[in-house]
Amino acid sequence: MDIRQLQYLAALAREKHFTRAAAACNVSQPTLSGRIRQLEQELGVPIVERGQRYIGLTPEGERVLTWAHLILDNWNSLQGELSQIKGKSKELVGRIILGVIPSALPMVSRLTQAMNAKHPSVDFTVLSHSSEEIIRALNDFSIDAGITYLDNEPVKGLLATELYRENYALFVPKGHALASSTSVTWAAAAQEPLCLLTPNMQNRRIIDRAFHEAKVKPSPRLETNSIMNLLASVRSMNLCAIMPGYFENALGPLEGVAAVPLVDPVVSHSVGLVAMPRDPVPTLTAMLFAAAKTLA
Repeated sequence: MDIRQLQYLAALAREKHFTRAAAACNVSQPTLSGRIRQLEQELGVPIVERGQRYIGLTPEGERVLTWAHLILDNWNSLQGELSQIKGKSKELVGRIILGVIPSALPMVSRLTQAMNAKHPSVDFTVLSHSSEEIIRALNDFSIDAGITYLDNEPVKGLLATELYRENYALFVPKGHALASSTSVTWAAAAQEPLCLLTPNMQNRRIIDRAFHEAKVKPSPRLETNSIMNLLASVRSMNLCAIMPGYFENALGPLEGVAAVPLVDPVVSHSVGLVAMPRDPVPTLTAMLFAAAKTLA
């Protein structure tokens, strides 16, 4: 077993397609397939469910993938640290994979910008994940860090630092009767035709609790796991959406949409950077947390 085999397996699990995985690894498809077959023979277990196309990993393959992510994570950390010790790299170099809750995606650029200001040779892969997916991905080492809620459903045992606080607003079409209001209650918002994130999203669970505290139970006209779809639905379907207030300007001024702060109750939650506690903490992760603390 060698590092290349584990890299090919991780790429295949990520791309879910042999040809795309081979392209991502800059090798031919037969080379990638052959090296994964070698890995299966060396370990004595089937790793890939084979058919005319990629189907998925076997249960044994899922366990091998978990260990592969851990080994690759440690390998990359070791390579970066040794390069700095040997003086071969004056700059921190590498790629950070971030899992981010959908409501925080517009804010990620603040963190990546702060990191690149100090370490311009560090690259990023940003993935949209639910809070539950972030915890799973951290545990199987398929991401380096996550941006998620810190105080709503506590992230016990993780390294964590706050990035900002999230407050909520009712987004309505500009011609709506509430568009010029200074605030709106959750009880009043429940009477509007709503589009909301799906119930599996932590943001939605926060919203549902606020409605429960206001003693109302809305029936959303549309549910989606996409923030962009919420904004589009306000514009095109004349629905109303509940989102973090910073979306009013996060992507530039919103044309045709107004954001009205929600009150009774006023809801605020901490959103921050999280990672697995490691000893030592990987250099890239440590520098990312240092950048995050400058923002807080």
